[in-house]
Amino acid sequence: MKRFLFLLVFLFCLGSNAQITKEIFESFKLQERRDVSYYFPEEYDKEKKHPLIVVLDADYLFEQVVATAKFYSRFHGMPESIIVGIHQSNQSIRLDDCAFDEVSGLPSEKGGKFFEFLGMEIIPYLDLNYSTAPFKMVVGYDITANFENYWLFKDNSLFNAYISISPALAPDMETNVPSRLQAMNQQIFYQLIVEGEKSKQTPRIMAMNNAIKAMSKENIHYYFDEYPSADHISIATYGIGKAFDNIFGMFKPISPKEYKTQILTAEGPVFNYLENKYKIIEDLFGIKKAVDLNDIMAIYAGTRKKEDVESLKPLSDLCKAEFPDTMLGFYFEGEYYEQLGEPKKALRTFEKAFGMDEIDFLTKEMALEKIDALKADFGY
Repeated sequence: MKRFLFLLVFLFCLGSNAQITKEIFESFKLQERRDVSYYFPEEYDKEKKHPLIVVLDADYLFEQVVATAKFYSRFHGMPESIIVGIHQSNQSIRLDDCAFDEVSGLPSEKGGKFFEFLGMEIIPYLDLNYSTAPFKMVVGYDITANFENYWLFKDNSLFNAYISISPALAPDMETNVPSRLQAMNQQIFYQLIVEGEKSKQTPRIMAMNNAIKAMSKENIHYYFDEYPSADHISIATYGIGKAFDNIFGMFKPISPKEYKTQILTAEGPVFNYLENKYKIIEDLFGIKKAVDLNDIMAIYAGTRKKEDVESLKPLSDLCKAEFPDTMLGFYFEGEYYEQLGEPKKALRTFEKAFGMDEIDFLTKEMALEKIDALKADFGY
């Protein structure tokens, strides 16, 4: 017998509008049937890698996470992701899933099985059948926010990113979480979201926050957001967008602030910034992202502002590869030769640019002006 079965066949038509499906998953680990929801992006492409987001407390959080992910991916704030929601609201199932020993703080027997259900059934199924990236995120609230911390107790965390909303902490978790993060060598994003309303959990949560903030590790990316007007119920609706903004910040196109504070102030060739940005994206998220035209233009503006002629050549080569039918690459190369004082090469290159498609601010008239100016200056 297979280790796990679907009572309802998992049907997902990639060409249809049905992006969300809810299925009954029969778990071998739990020996019970569980409601699970799945979201696949409209532009799901099996040739591309998609981060996987696991949402606990799906009855409360799944639709919020899906809506936020759709908005952010639509406007380039994050990669298009596959989202799986674990429903836990029926009867006492949520409490059973996340129960822990009152002395050790470790999961109870049922909690251990739920831990294996996610790590050994749900996620492997999606990894096997869909184009998932290595980058995985988990989202939880209250007791499920506490439960997600148990993956930090493994030598290699299954998840790269944690969104913890007002966690109801198990014993010693306020010291165990910072301790485990300190021991981690992999890149980990950890977002803690809390309400302004005080509770008996507040001192422990703040102690955990202070301990994590005191750490100094380049591989741990920690964010803390407190919403003074929120209480323990309403906090579930706060902060998910901000968390995505923090975790997927590197994935976003270069902003005006980033241009001013990082590109213009960086040492070395301007092109290095672009090269490093996309390498970090690939290393962190396991995704080879197509270069945004916005980022190309930001780097081009940087080369002009800093009079960085040498960056124009690798930038032109990149544009030829990323935007092969446009005049972008040859126009930048023409400027490179022009600024080096090689008018013959510049002229031939601008002529090539003239014969290609216009893009963004670059027009054929601009290429023609360059050609005419070079001919006039050097008598060609």
